[in-house]
Amino acid sequence: MTASPPVTITSAGCLRGAQFCIPALPGTVAFGAVFGTVAAQKGLTFAETLMFNSFVFAGASQFVAMEVYTAPLTWGVIFAMVGVVAAVNMRMLLIGASLRPWLGQVPSSRTYPALFFLTDINWLIALREYDKGERDWGIFLGSGLFMWCIWSLSVVPGYFFGSLVSDPKAWGLDVVMPAFFIALLIPLWKGKRQTISWAIAGGVAVLTWYELGGYWGILTGAISGALAGAFLDD
Repeated sequence: MTASPPVTITSAGCLRGAQFCIPALPGTVAFGAVFGTVAAQKGLTFAETLMFNSFVFAGASQFVAMEVYTAPLTWGVIFAMVGVVAAVNMRMLLIGASLRPWLGQVPSSRTYPALFFLTDINWLIALREYDKGERDWGIFLGSGLFMWCIWSLSVVPGYFFGSLVSDPKAWGLDVVMPAFFIALLIPLWKGKRQTISWAIAGGVAVLTWYELGGYWGILTGAISGALAGAFLDD
């Protein structure tokens, strides 16, 4: 039986991980800027916006939290914000678990801090490269750090010049992120199991969006797709 290659981390791997994220930059910057605009409209200070955006680092759930936010803050509003962010980000439990074959071999003192930088984008990149035989987990860390830096900085123009980027659709930037995800998903397709589970996830997400609106489709789609994949045969 052939032993699996050892798991390593190198600066070259981190750099390659960052380079893999470059196609997603336009959409990331645009929507990060939109969040800066939303935060400014809600009355957050610039420092509060930077801290919220960098410490939460949760994309769609940040917008959900802003929908709940009211000033002055009360404990009820705080609990509601925490609840909606946790609900939308619950999918991270599933996608994080899928990285265990790779990161499970890394000491926990490194793994858990690195998981702060887990996003849908670098998760897909990590899975794709792992399936190709890559064992340098700098791919995961470098892509996550890169996206965190870009996301953290993108709120600055949005906060001060939000009117210029408040409508990403006018520039066609709303299709950049979906196109990037589709391009990453195609190499992961392996047959009937993925086809059916992805179709179920997409269908449930669309139905949830149609019935409930908001971002709940992210959660329902992720859970339904995971359950379908777990019970389907190849």
